[in-house]
Amino acid sequence: MTRFDKFFGLKAITLSAALSMTASLALAGDNNISASQIVDALKPKPVTRGLSVGPQADTTAQAKEAAFLNTVRNRSTRSLSTGEREQIAELAATKPKIDLEIQFDYNSADIAKTSVASVQALGKALSDPALKGSTFVVAGHTDAIGSEEYNQGLSERRADTIKKYLVQNYGLNGNDLVTVGYGKTKLKDAANGADPINRRVQVVNMDTKTAAK
Repeated sequence: MTRFDKFFGLKAITLSAALSMTASLALAGDNNISASQIVDALKPKPVTRGLSVGPQADTTAQAKEAAFLNTVRNRSTRSLSTGEREQIAELAATKPKIDLEIQFDYNSADIAKTSVASVQALGKALSDPALKGSTFVVAGHTDAIGSEEYNQGLSERRADTIKKYLVQNYGLNGNDLVTVGYGKTKLKDAANGADPINRRVQVVNMDTKTAAK
């Protein structure tokens, strides 16, 4: 390799590094979702009460949920206990949610370039008046490669990355974003644990409306 080639290669690498953030904002994969789709998926849906369940029971349940959420609100992701993580998952199971397929670089909490558009769509969606005032859970997941301890920490960092992006770029209130990591304990494709589809973030709207039938 000539000195010119070496110099040109070095300049190209430097230019690539300098433009990486700008380029990542422009690149998007074919599977990116729109802000309107996210809003529709996360809108609070009326919960119809059965005949044996009255307003008082609904109010009591909602009060318990709110009290629990307040204990994890604005907490460090890594400070959550296993029991708290599972309680969040249990509550989230009945709430409006969307699995965004936000991909991350392998062994990294860096958002993959092809998924930046999806994170931007999420920011726009959570800024929509239809979702204003809601509390959202941002749950990070990894693939099955590596130890449980390593993947748990990685999933927490991935959830924190999304929260930081939303707060910094869309002015969202960090107190309304509860982050949690599940490591490799809740694979989307358990039969193919190494598949990149498992490296994702799920967003859940923890607020619901109750309507009498």
